[in-house]
Amino acid sequence: MTICSSRRFALLCAGAAFAWSGLAFAQRARKVWRIAYLSSRDAPKSLENDYHAAWLPRMRELGYVEGRDFTVTWHFGAGSDERLVALASEIVQTKPDVIVALGTPAARASQAATRTIPIVIAGVADPVAFGLVASFAKPGGNITGPSIMATDVAIKHLELLRAFVPAMSRVAVIFNPKNPIGPVALQQVHAAAEPVGVTVLPFAADDPSQIDAAFVAISRVRADALIVAPDPFFTGHARRFTDAATANRLPAIYSFTPFVEAGGLMCYGQNVYENNRRAADYVDRIFRGAKPSELPIERPTRLELIVNRRAAQAIGLVLPNSILLRADRVID
Repeated sequence: MTICSSRRFALLCAGAAFAWSGLAFAQRARKVWRIAYLSSRDAPKSLENDYHAAWLPRMRELGYVEGRDFTVTWHFGAGSDERLVALASEIVQTKPDVIVALGTPAARASQAATRTIPIVIAGVADPVAFGLVASFAKPGGNITGPSIMATDVAIKHLELLRAFVPAMSRVAVIFNPKNPIGPVALQQVHAAAEPVGVTVLPFAADDPSQIDAAFVAISRVRADALIVAPDPFFTGHARRFTDAATANRLPAIYSFTPFVEAGGLMCYGQNVYENNRRAADYVDRIFRGAKPSELPIERPTRLELIVNRRAAQAIGLVLPNSILLRADRVID
């Protein structure tokens, strides 16, 4: 072998060794991110089409493969604040890279458990008012994510109900007193109802038995219509609400899509599926090195009206033209 050939051979071997070592390093260096998901509601029977998992398809769109690039552990508080606190503490002990917290109770429990692990919120109406972040533009701590508009829709909810019940004089409101959004939503319904002469009948519920008891009481007082305050725990029992409203022939309005998909009359609010999808973009940016304190809280830009024609027929109502013209979607 000539000197030139020997040198070429040596260079080829060195190049191959370098390439192999680089590949081995890349394999060793691949990080599998760990995400913990915390919600105040009950665990869904399946995550296949549940809005809780709406962010997973977005993660795939961003190039992540579950199991290869990240893992998820799912934690559900089943409506119990005590359970949420315990779960948040357990999660922090496992030292995940990111916590995704759905709803204000879950966000608060996560914040109380850690001020260092990044927390991406979803389904939180006003993180500034509820003390989760310093401001929308500069959160300033370990919490960021997309916010929702769930507490500034009372006037619109009353207006939409009156399209079905023009003579409405008594509206029932079911709210969760353990969720900070609940009392705020109730207060806003009171403020919107008084000028138009509508009496508000509040009913508190923070567990399934209280939801059932609320409907029994509502039937006794003969409310003309129902507003269900936004709450992740309530959303986990959407069918319980919609079945009871139908059984009582009670026009009801909700804030989130799953209620209408479960047979409810109508909802007006933000698309919770899209809100959860947007959480994935925050997770991605944190994985890439962004700090939660420097990621502005996203504000909602669009609200949707969705109505269910079959639900209206079930309680003896016809969808008014004014509703049909304004609806973003009609479920038949």
